[in-house]
Amino acid sequence: MASDLVMPAMLAVTEELGAPADQIPYAFNLYLLGGILLPWLIGPLSDRHGRRPFMLVGCAGFALACAATTQVTHMQGFNGLRLLQGMGLGFVIAVSYPAIQDMFNESDAVKIMALLGNLALLSPLLGPLLGGLLLQWLSWRELFVLLAGLGTVCWLALWGFMPRHPRPGSQQPSPVPFELRALIKRYGALLGHRGFMAASVALGLMSLPLIAWIGLSPLLLIEGQGISPLVYGLWQIPVFAAVILGNLLLNALVERVGVRGVVRCCLWPLCAGLLALVTASQFNLCLPVLVGGLSLYALGLGLGNAALYRLALFASDDSKGLVSAMVGMISIAVMSAAGSLLALLGAGNSLESFALMAGIAGLSCPVALWLFMSRPVAPV
Repeated sequence: MASDLVMPAMLAVTEELGAPADQIPYAFNLYLLGGILLPWLIGPLSDRHGRRPFMLVGCAGFALACAATTQVTHMQGFNGLRLLQGMGLGFVIAVSYPAIQDMFNESDAVKIMALLGNLALLSPLLGPLLGGLLLQWLSWRELFVLLAGLGTVCWLALWGFMPRHPRPGSQQPSPVPFELRALIKRYGALLGHRGFMAASVALGLMSLPLIAWIGLSPLLLIEGQGISPLVYGLWQIPVFAAVILGNLLLNALVERVGVRGVVRCCLWPLCAGLLALVTASQFNLCLPVLVGGLSLYALGLGLGNAALYRLALFASDDSKGLVSAMVGMISIAVMSAAGSLLALLGAGNSLESFALMAGIAGLSCPVALWLFMSRPVAPV
């Protein structure tokens, strides 16, 4: 919500802070980049000291960064605080997903991750629409006051309800003393694990077109098409509703075809949507066609994302906190770097440019997936 609620207000942010509109995608990518700065450290520490304390620290830091954003007077300060807010995202990446794996078996964990993914997707589904509505009465600074309040509520909920210990009988690795040299060696082993790297890169590439859409759609729709923030929010609904539908289909398929089977199934709508974008970019592209292609792609993304994350997490036998941190760092680094490159190359200049560049970038995902799926099956 820290991203999606304020995206309709980003043009107002850049105008008030005296920055050009092309800073919008970079502010979003800095938020993503913040998510990879600390997980390398948080993951192993949470393996040894438990997940709960780090979730509480991350949530508190996020709320404080949102509160501080209300006082910024220049774009550099805004971007810096977006980076700090993203660091709160890093705690979630490194801690919350392994906590789910600690508490549930394989099929239940995948289903719960998909369910939580649906709840999280209510943010990009409803966030832009709600942000557009709230901007009728609130300023963008007051939106961050609201986010700081929501972060405080989340902290209180975690304090009251997050379990302190894994489920009885779950397989837990023995605590490993924290040694920086040993930690670097373990991360180096993951970087040299071809299957793990292929799955992690594929995870980032799979989400890249959606991330590019989130970052560039204010430029494409509000500035380029001249629509209002409220209508901008309405155009987000089909795309993120398709992701939620894909998550629901995952719940129905995972028991029948298994985790790898779900990943194979997701490629059909995902590739069809991306190919439709590339093809449509060669003509005078209209917004409904663009959103239609994105929605078909998003259906495949929702179907395969949680399953691929599970496969990446168990591609290595190392502790899940450390592996989860590495998965998050690699996938977000891919999304952030590639998203910034797309913005630099002009993907936000027109609907046709976005469709062509996002489609081609997303179609690199099946290549990484093939490198991973062609390897011997590991138990997950």
